[in-house]
Amino acid sequence: MSTQITRTDAASAGLAATQVAPTEVVETDAAIAAAARDAASRTVVDPVERDAGAEPGRPPRRTSIVRLFARGRRPSWTLVLAVAVIAIAVLWAVAPWLFTAYDPIDGVPAEKLLAPSPEHWFGTDAIGRDLYARVVYGAIHSLSGALIAVTVGLAAGTLIGVLAGSVGGVLDDILMRIVDVLLSIPGLLLSLSIIILLGFGTVNAAIAVGVGSVASFARLARSEVVRVRRSDYVEAAFGSGGTFFSVLRRHVLPNSLTAVVGLAALQFGTAILAISTLGFLGYGAPPPTPEWGLLIAEGRNYVATAWWLTTLPGLVVLVVVLSANRISQSIGRRAR
Repeated sequence: MSTQITRTDAASAGLAATQVAPTEVVETDAAIAAAARDAASRTVVDPVERDAGAEPGRPPRRTSIVRLFARGRRPSWTLVLAVAVIAIAVLWAVAPWLFTAYDPIDGVPAEKLLAPSPEHWFGTDAIGRDLYARVVYGAIHSLSGALIAVTVGLAAGTLIGVLAGSVGGVLDDILMRIVDVLLSIPGLLLSLSIIILLGFGTVNAAIAVGVGSVASFARLARSEVVRVRRSDYVEAAFGSGGTFFSVLRRHVLPNSLTAVVGLAALQFGTAILAISTLGFLGYGAPPPTPEWGLLIAEGRNYVATAWWLTTLPGLVVLVVVLSANRISQSIGRRAR
């Protein structure tokens, strides 16, 4: 009797094993297929929705990248405010007539040195010109000069840094010694020396400021290129038969220029401040050009009686520079 019971239990267990095994195999195959599909599409698939079951041949719902960004990567209000300030300054430079109806050059002598009011937001200067209109129309001179300065520094400095970091050897030593010489000279003194050679004007001042920033771009670009060149995937690219220029274009430059872009945003604010300083000293645009530094210089003789002539244009320069620095800080964090 016991022998028959044992044989019956064994037969039942074998039957159960044969019944369960195909189900487990099917589930395993489905999991492998789902993992292969995720790897091929390079997307994140919600495991809850996958386990709930989907129609055959219908791809499961992907997790929304926008929803994830909105949930955990929301930009701070200071960054939004900085972008808004820069956008307004750019609009001033592109279409100043949309923001004021006053002429920035011609004034009304009877309305000279009026305090800020609803009619004249920033007041008027010594010959009756609307100061807000002059600030708005002066954005094109200050921002375009800063853009020229950043372009000069970014192009020349990045070229020097990439050549020094990628080629190395004697060329690296020569270029870096030239960069050290540029760094040893104070930026304002170097800019003044170049302006004396080129002549006065906003464009010449911008070129002078750009030359002063070449050394900073060159050192940063070289350090980033050297860091990327020592990585494993670059060595693998060379080992797989990649040429120098192809590896430089496809692997080194895309992974080493993000920090340089962040420095360019920082230098944009610095260039605005430097060009305004040169304009204040009289090396920038000549009067009656409404350049921001020149506006502050024209109002310094009226500080005791008309404080708005220097304070309000100075606040505009300060806010724009701080906004550019805030954007640069955000770019630098994303680069890290």
